[in-house]
Amino acid sequence: MDTLLDLNRAIFGLTLKSEEMGVGQMCARALLIYIALIAIVRFGKKRFLGKATVFDAILVIIIGSIAARAITGGAPLLPSLGAEVVLVGVHWIFSAVARSSPRFSDLIKGTSTVFIKDGEVLSSALSAEHVSEDDLQEDLRQEGVAVPSEVKEARLERSGRLSVLKK
Repeated sequence: MDTLLDLNRAIFGLTLKSEEMGVGQMCARALLIYIALIAIVRFGKKRFLGKATVFDAILVIIIGSIAARAITGGAPLLPSLGAEVVLVGVHWIFSAVARSSPRFSDLIKGTSTVFIKDGEVLSSALSAEHVSEDDLQEDLRQEGVAVPSEVKEARLERSGRLSVLKK
């Protein structure tokens, strides 16, 4: 058992400070983190990598930060992997609860905002979301819409994208 622990210490530099790690140890950590993250992300489902909402994007940022520190030796390797597993697990649980609880879903993922209803731009909604008329026009053009009067409904979705239903 001590031999296995010593081997892991030598390969991954488990007891070394970041500035004491060699290229091989950092590469070994990077490979381990890469393989572990594949397994962790597969557990967490596909959706959060699509950055569907702020809820999902935050998880990606935190996991990336923890992984980077674990690779470079700025944070302990095994506790970092444990933290990533816990975060993805909590994300999975929150997603499951949000699926059956619209109120919880709105709390952690936000709500959509209607910008255009039956061709009429709702200026108060634009103001509330800090979106300019120019930004709205740009988003409409990207959806193939020339003027708001062509739109049945346009909505700023929880993901931050504009969805447009044409008349």
